[in-house]
Amino acid sequence: MECVVLAAGEGRRMRPLTASRPKVMLPLANRPILEHLLVAARDAGISDFTLVVGYREREVRSCFGNGERLGIRIRYVPQRHQLGTGDALRACEGLVSGPFLLLNGDMVTATGDLRALAARKPGVIGVARSPHPEDFGTVRMEGDRIVELAEKVPKPPSDLINAGAYLLDPRIFDLLESIGPSERGEYEITDALSVLIREGRVTGYPMSFWLDVGYPWDLLAANAMLLESWTFGREGTVEPGAVLQGDVAVGPGSVIRTGTVIEGPCIIGRDCSIGPHAYLRGATSIGNDCHVGHCSEVKNSVVLPGTKIPHLNYVGDSVIGSSCNLGAGTKIANLRNDRGTVRACGRDTGRVKFGAVVGDGVSFGINCSVNAGTVVGSNCRFAPQSYIHGCIMEGTEMR
Repeated sequence: MECVVLAAGEGRRMRPLTASRPKVMLPLANRPILEHLLVAARDAGISDFTLVVGYREREVRSCFGNGERLGIRIRYVPQRHQLGTGDALRACEGLVSGPFLLLNGDMVTATGDLRALAARKPGVIGVARSPHPEDFGTVRMEGDRIVELAEKVPKPPSDLINAGAYLLDPRIFDLLESIGPSERGEYEITDALSVLIREGRVTGYPMSFWLDVGYPWDLLAANAMLLESWTFGREGTVEPGAVLQGDVAVGPGSVIRTGTVIEGPCIIGRDCSIGPHAYLRGATSIGNDCHVGHCSEVKNSVVLPGTKIPHLNYVGDSVIGSSCNLGAGTKIANLRNDRGTVRACGRDTGRVKFGAVVGDGVSFGINCSVNAGTVVGSNCRFAPQSYIHGCIMEGTEMR
C-alpha cells in the first residue's frame, strides 16, 4: 500500500502561526502534525509516501528528508499554485501503481483506523462527526454507502463530515481530468468522487479517532489529547529540589532548576532552561531552546522553540510562537470576568479558558497585560505596561 499526503496548503485560518511555516508543521506534543500522521501510517504497515508540498515546502523537506529518520521512504511532488485538493492529487498521476491511501496532512488519527481503511476495497471515504460541520464537506450515508457529498455549506444537513482520509485507486486520475473549477475557483477531489458516489461505488468508514485542528486554539485540545498517550522519557538534568509530578518528558540538554514544580502531562524539548522556581502545569508543551524562568507560570499551553518567558510571567491556555520574549511581569489572561466563552478576532473559540495566540518574533516590554482572546501577529513590539487586546496586525509597534 502506498500513501499520498496533501501537505501543500498554508492553513490561513491558523494565522499568524502559519506566516512562516505550513500548517502541517505546527507542533503537537513537540512534533509536527504531519509527523504524527506519518508515524500512524507507518505503524499501519505503510512504508512508501508521496508528499505533495507547496507553501513553505522547505520546512517540510528539511524536517523529513527522504524519510529515513522515521523508517519510511518519502518522495516529494510540488504543487506550485494552491488550486485545490484535486489539483494537488493530479500532480501525483503516474506515481502510484495500485490502491493507495490519500490523507490530508493536517489531520490526526490512529494507526488502527488507517490499517482498517487500507484493508477495504476502494473507494472509501473516512467520515467523522464534528460539532461545527459547516467548516467541512458533509456526507449523507445509507447503510455503509455514501449517497451524497457536499462541500462547505452554511447549513449542513448533518454533523457527519468528510474526514480527509480516502482509499482510492488510479482510476481517480481519469475522473480528475474531467472536472472543472468549483465556485471557489479550485479543483476539488470531491467533485471527482461525486461521480463514483452517483454510481454507488463509495463507502464510508467511521474514524474511531480523529482530531480537527482548524484554528489556533484547537492546538490546545489536540496537544492535551496527544500528551495523554505519550511515552515519556527524561534525558535532561533535574536539579535537587525540583518536583516533577505525573508524566513529564525532559529533552536532552535541558535543565530543570531547583524549586521548579512541573505537573504532567508535560513535555520539555531539547536545551531548555526551566526555573528556578518556575511552575508548569499540564497539558503544556515547551519547544526546544526555550527558557521559563523565576516565578513564571505556564499552564495548558503550546510554546514554540526559542521563546523566553523569563521571570514573573503568567501564560494560560495560549499558543506562543517561536523566538518570542515576554518582559518581566507580563501576564496573559485566560478567563473572562463573566465566565463566558472567549472570542478571538470575532470568532467564538468555544473555550471558557483561552488566553492568546502570539505569532513568531513578538517582544513584550515589562508589565504588559494581554487580554483573553487576543491574537498578535508576528514581529510585533510592545512598550512596557502596554494593554494588548483584540487582533494585532503583523509588525505592529506600541510605543
